[in-house]
Amino acid sequence: MSYHARNPAMDGPSNDYHLLPVTDRQMRYARAIARQSALEIPVEAQRDRKSMSAWISAHKAADPSPFADYPSGKQVAFAERISRSRRRPIPSECFRDKQMMSRWIDQNK
Repeated sequence: MSYHARNPAMDGPSNDYHLLPVTDRQMRYARAIARQSALEIPVEAQRDRKSMSAWISAHKAADPSPFADYPSGKQVAFAERISRSRRRPIPSECFRDKQMMSRWIDQNK
């Protein structure tokens, strides 16, 4: 008979985002969207966080704010950390467009 040692780390919760269950906060937000749009939340979207996040993104209302296209504070902080470590300046237009900031981050990681 062979003996296989069990890895205790494998018994704990997974760090895989796509395998984690939907959070209460996600579910409340999805229900609010569904109620406003007269939609039903599909069962497939309720299986994991990634699916629910995709459903929410596809069905949430567009943000009419003039600042909706600006990068988030976390995105700016991450870009500034990269900028300091790589000693490369962030172009000023990146601070006004989250897509441009995202591209700059991807190119300079």
